[in-house]
Amino acid sequence: MASGFSSSGNSIHTKRALLIGNNKYKEDSELQHCTNDAEDLANKLQQSVLFNHININTRWKQHGITITGGHGRGNQLYQLYYPCGIYVDDDHQTIYIADCYNHRIVEWKYGEETGQVVAGGNGSDQLNGPTDVIVDKKNDSLVICDWKNRRVVQWSRQNGTDGKTIISDIDCRSLTMDSNGNLYVSDYERNEVRRWKQGEKEGTLVAGRNGKGNHSNQLHFPTYIFVDDEHSIYVSDEMNHRVMKWMKGAKEGIVVAGGKGYGNSLTQLCYPQGVVVDHSGTVYVADSTNDRIMRWCEGSCEGSIVVGGNGCGDEPNQFAVPTGLSFDVHGNLYVVECGNDRIQKFDIDLN
Repeated sequence: MASGFSSSGNSIHTKRALLIGNNKYKEDSELQHCTNDAEDLANKLQQSVLFNHININTRWKQHGITITGGHGRGNQLYQLYYPCGIYVDDDHQTIYIADCYNHRIVEWKYGEETGQVVAGGNGSDQLNGPTDVIVDKKNDSLVICDWKNRRVVQWSRQNGTDGKTIISDIDCRSLTMDSNGNLYVSDYERNEVRRWKQGEKEGTLVAGRNGKGNHSNQLHFPTYIFVDDEHSIYVSDEMNHRVMKWMKGAKEGIVVAGGKGYGNSLTQLCYPQGVVVDHSGTVYVADSTNDRIMRWCEGSCEGSIVVGGNGCGDEPNQFAVPTGLSFDVHGNLYVVECGNDRIQKFDIDLN
């Protein structure tokens, strides 16, 4: 395969440098409780609708459409600078992007040519290298991995002008939230993933924290994470070139993608990033320096290429270091490229 990995070793190290960035929660009333239960059910139903569109035979059109960025690296509202994480909010026909080196979160309405800064954007004193963002619908807020400030920030979507630190002293890289409102955050220095219930100070260890390494109870630079309906955690274990699944309460993880060393064969990954898992346990992962999106069916020893894998470049069927990964409710695929400073949308192929 013509990919970034098949070029010189220096190219791999250059891509790696780019990839790491250059180096008293309590319900007040029964009514509120019922409202939150309804929101949980709505979220679960929305995910069910999404995954009804996706199965192991689903295909996507191979030429992506640039929906955000792609106008060169910069800080204008039609530009991005090293984008990382993405969140697709189908309810509001909006995507949120962690625009890392512009130190901001950008909201982009479907079909719009420019975005709107909804958090940060005033230099590194507010946000400093945000790498991921999600929406906390219960609290109508954004939750942001504020990487270089070593904290997780909550930012109101209702004209919020400043963020509230909810987790500090953490080398966060990615975050996600389960249907109960519990927050999961990867820490690439401690090589662990923790779960926080709202209001907790320490969090609960759910993956890793046994030293840096490649054993089944270890991680080495965990990046993007995903939690399924059974509260199993999927972790892109970047430096081990694998995706690990840690079932709820497990002391060890299992390899569900990669784990055969770095490389560009169908059994390998090279610095995996964004990860999404459907209801059948099929893993979708951004294989960053192979410039492709891979699909690994549950129990499979090798993956298949979903989109990309056509070498490193800026053509509609190419990537340059894909990082964030997401789907909308219709099953369309969104890919963040930090190398091309753009977001590509790949429509689901219904033919």
